[in-house]
Amino acid sequence: MRKSMMLGILLMAVMTLSAKDVPTRYVATWTTAIQKVEPHNLAPAPGLSGNSLRQIVEVSFGGKVVALKLSNEYNTEETEILGVELAEAASQGASSDIKGSSTPLTFKGYRGVTMKPGEVIMSDPVEFKLKPRMNVAITIHFGKASAKDVTGHPGSRTSSYIAEGNTKNFKGAVETAHWYYINSILVEKPMEEFGAIAAIGNSITDGRGTTTNGQNRWTDVLSKRLLQNKATQNLSVLNLGLGGNCVLRGGLGPTANSRYDRDVLHQEGVKYAIVFEGVNDLGGSRDGETTAQQLIESFKKMIQQAHVYGIKIFGGTIMPFKGNGYYNESREKGRQMVNEWIRTSGEYDGVIDFDAIMRDPNEPDRLNPDFLFENDWLHPNAKGYQTMGEAIDLDLFTR
Repeated sequence: MRKSMMLGILLMAVMTLSAKDVPTRYVATWTTAIQKVEPHNLAPAPGLSGNSLRQIVEVSFGGKVVALKLSNEYNTEETEILGVELAEAASQGASSDIKGSSTPLTFKGYRGVTMKPGEVIMSDPVEFKLKPRMNVAITIHFGKASAKDVTGHPGSRTSSYIAEGNTKNFKGAVETAHWYYINSILVEKPMEEFGAIAAIGNSITDGRGTTTNGQNRWTDVLSKRLLQNKATQNLSVLNLGLGGNCVLRGGLGPTANSRYDRDVLHQEGVKYAIVFEGVNDLGGSRDGETTAQQLIESFKKMIQQAHVYGIKIFGGTIMPFKGNGYYNESREKGRQMVNEWIRTSGEYDGVIDFDAIMRDPNEPDRLNPDFLFENDWLHPNAKGYQTMGEAIDLDLFTR
């Protein structure tokens, strides 16, 4: 009898918790891969130190309580921030204008914060009416900031605006197509209902060839489709592409191997991952088949690690690049080896066959000419990115 009473009490407690105190966590609705910004991609005059920077990003799903992550990871000096505000942007990046008033953020209760070298910080949560696919203007007012060691994302495909002084007036601001210091926008969500898809890749994921201020990368197309589908409307898509990125060594930014833990495994709310990398490794390879085997071994490790974290992981096949300077017979053999393994090994939880989607049906070791960007035979144009995003099977994210 006592055991029955105890079980009844415990059951009532669980039911009460389920009804009133559903656990929440932060899920990223937008993020970007960060690196040390190269000299030619640093902020133009008047620079960031002592000035204000407005950056625009387009999120996936919305929410009522949000937080912002900023990163000083690749700085060797402190970065002083006097204040940060969020607002709805009036465009996808074509102007610095905002709609309505802005919402100030705090950091442990203070408007200002100084980031130490290598530090990543998160703002206090704040009430903010974030709508699905909203364009958010993030305004940062800088105190002292380095002019050479800067953490950021060079390939924003979106305009940012620098205004002199600590100001909210961005008329006449200097325009630059880069992001600096911003890392993620997080939303408080019920932990069982919402999640994120982390897409790790190179410039084809980053969006080279898309329309500046068009927010039309293949990941954007996928996000819009997910939001329109009832079974997947609670999933965000996180673009973790870096232009020139490699998996193994070299390339631009930290390799996929070195950033995988940060960008995928420990990204807030990730339930699914897409790995779409390898073309830059093959393109710089002396022996395509050796590089292919090294890529396969790296992908196996990524899969194993994802499964440890309960993340389902999908492989994207490497698209053809004949006609580009990357191409030779050895590298093409390597590409075919990697793609055959992705398709047939059964190691991934699913396959996204970008190669089959984007190749020329009459000459399958080349990209479809309809999708060429600047005839470089490597990057898709906006039509190509639309095709990529539309071809992905949404059922992958409902299993």
